[in-house]
Amino acid sequence: MRYALYAAALICAFACAARPQELQPRTAPAAPATRQRAPQTPFVFHANVGEVLVNASVFDNKHHPVEGLPESVFSVFENGVPQHIDYFVHEDAPVSVGILIDNSGSMRDKRPEVNKAALNFVHSSNPQDEVFIVNFNDEYYLDAGFTNSIAKLQQGLQQVESRGGTALYDAIIASLDYLQQNAKNQKRVLLVITDGDDDASRYTLEQTVRLVEAENPPLIYCIGLIDSDDTRSMKRGAERTLNALAGASGGFAYFPKTLIQVGGITDQVAREIREQYSMSYHSNQTGVGFRAIRVEVKDPKQKHLTVRTRNGYYQSPPAAAQNAP
Repeated sequence: MRYALYAAALICAFACAARPQELQPRTAPAAPATRQRAPQTPFVFHANVGEVLVNASVFDNKHHPVEGLPESVFSVFENGVPQHIDYFVHEDAPVSVGILIDNSGSMRDKRPEVNKAALNFVHSSNPQDEVFIVNFNDEYYLDAGFTNSIAKLQQGLQQVESRGGTALYDAIIASLDYLQQNAKNQKRVLLVITDGDDDASRYTLEQTVRLVEAENPPLIYCIGLIDSDDTRSMKRGAERTLNALAGASGGFAYFPKTLIQVGGITDQVAREIREQYSMSYHSNQTGVGFRAIRVEVKDPKQKHLTVRTRNGYYQSPPAAAQNAP
């Protein structure tokens, strides 16, 4: 009941609040330098209405990714009730990706290494992925629309105007809208790189997490470049923010100790995305509000396997009910 009331209150708040502006390009695109495409197109989910998609990463007790597991060892639960898996795949399918990079004043000296790490992520990803670039400070800009052109992505990353505050939540919400309207692939990811907590958005963390917990949201991976001279409360605030955003989606938040580690993290994230298990089901639950998702893996050949996936989603009222007077 409390989830339903909370969702209703937030929906009302969103209706009354001004939504962030749409992402707008800042510069004309460069001539394309398209990456070589893979020779075959892997299977891609195309969700139907009411179909819930779940992406799961499986690890052994040493936190190494586990591949090659069959569908038979997976169980999906919604609100504790078993669900029938309609589709299951473990393939390197194309992904629609947004790379969101903090462009505030404190990031000025970090951007060269961060830009290098962002391109490393692209090079490590599926060549058929489509990627967009958003730079944000107290404003946010679409500096490269969906593309697989390295030249366009490099140009987008070079739009460095390190100044102002950090409107992280507004940038994420605008990017969610952009994904919804423009993404070609069913599997979607946001990679967020920032060095601090939000201090300039109109939206709150709670409202942003609520939007992330949609029926089929993108995975969110965060890299927090928290300065060693930040106060303890500042560090905790940034860690709480990034952990909440990543955890709600089934992604993960990383907090490297040095800037040089960022490249290795982006490579690790790219490999995890390509090694995930994807499945879908039609919920057998009724009613609106938050629905908790749990995925279990029981492989008789391996013990101590852990699964990382999103915690759940909010089921909205049917469109007819939403529009009723």
